[in-house]
Amino acid sequence: MVGLAMANTEISPATVIHPRPRLGWLDALRGVAALVVVYEHALNPLYPELRGVTGPWFAAGWYGVIVFFLVSGYVIPASLERRGSVAGFWIGRGFRLYPLWAVVVGDALLLAVTGIDGIHVWLTDRPVTAVLAHLTMLQDLLNAPNVVNVLWTLSYEMAFYLLATALFVAGRHRRSAEVAAGFGVLAVAAGGVLPMTLLTRTGPTLATTLAAIALAGCGLAGALSSRAVARRAGAVALAVLTLGLIAVNSRIPAWQSLTILATMFAGTALYRAEAGQISWRRAGLLAGGVPVAAVAAAMLWHTEDPLPWVVAIVAAWATFAAGMLLAHRDVPALWAWLGTVSYSVYLIHPILLEIVDGFLDDPAAVAWPYRAGLGVLVVAALLGCAALTYRIVEAPAQRLGRRIASRYQDGRPMSRQRV
Repeated sequence: MVGLAMANTEISPATVIHPRPRLGWLDALRGVAALVVVYEHALNPLYPELRGVTGPWFAAGWYGVIVFFLVSGYVIPASLERRGSVAGFWIGRGFRLYPLWAVVVGDALLLAVTGIDGIHVWLTDRPVTAVLAHLTMLQDLLNAPNVVNVLWTLSYEMAFYLLATALFVAGRHRRSAEVAAGFGVLAVAAGGVLPMTLLTRTGPTLATTLAAIALAGCGLAGALSSRAVARRAGAVALAVLTLGLIAVNSRIPAWQSLTILATMFAGTALYRAEAGQISWRRAGLLAGGVPVAAVAAAMLWHTEDPLPWVVAIVAAWATFAAGMLLAHRDVPALWAWLGTVSYSVYLIHPILLEIVDGFLDDPAAVAWPYRAGLGVLVVAALLGCAALTYRIVEAPAQRLGRRIASRYQDGRPMSRQRV
């Protein structure tokens, strides 16, 4: 395990947490979350009547992304610490996220060019800013409209990676439970008063985007340095960038942004408890009780109709807890496979649904049997596309990323000996 007092980001092989076999229960949770998000996004183009049935008491989309965020919180810092390398971690993340992202963004632009789907005016009026913002994956925190609607969650994934890196470099990475509780309390106390898009009131700006890129670049460069002063400065830069954007420039209300971070760090704290790094009592109180209560309180305080939000958050946590309790059971192969291709399912399904939306002007006027059959075809096409993109895009890119990352330790080429 990584030593608590370890300040240097270069970890000796003896202290690195070695990779464990793929966790089937986490794959199953990803599969569940992806399908629930698909259901939420299929309502408008296919089944608008169902929104009136489930919408008043259950925010399905929010449930799905919260499960995803809990899973990310559980696995991402563990991945960073097992590698013992900031450089290796970011190389791996880059090859994990960007190849499929590029394919899907290209598909979305193709839909816009062919007239099947529209594109936000800010993306055409400010193309350089839009491209740069999307390349950082922080576009939702830079107030750049998402080319594909689901890309907004990747901005919070990226923010979490930056904060996890900052904590790791500063040697405070085992304070996940306290960080989760802090974000939860802040969501209640200040989530309703912090401004939205303070730096980009009139849309994404090139200056703000370039400043974010520069700060992130300097922060990561510092984190990769062999000098302690530079590493500390890098950690501060990453924290300032991420917390600043979350607090005052998010496209969604601050209480919502802060609850997302509270949720992700709560997932990290649960991993630490399961790994024996912190006590279950500490994780249960600071990463379970406080964040869940704070998130529920934030929703009650800051939303006019909190019931569907609260139900979704409680259901998401219950789902994750059930997954942890059943972690040692065999996972059905179908659910494990759905989790494996869940990133493809998540990114591709809006493209297919936009195509359907382009052909059904008024879905409520179409007979149910026809729409039910169309829904089955969409799911079949989605799973087929996901299997294909995983095989020819995701898996090869991940293998390449692992090969490259294995040769680097904190930005420095290692010897020919493999790690």
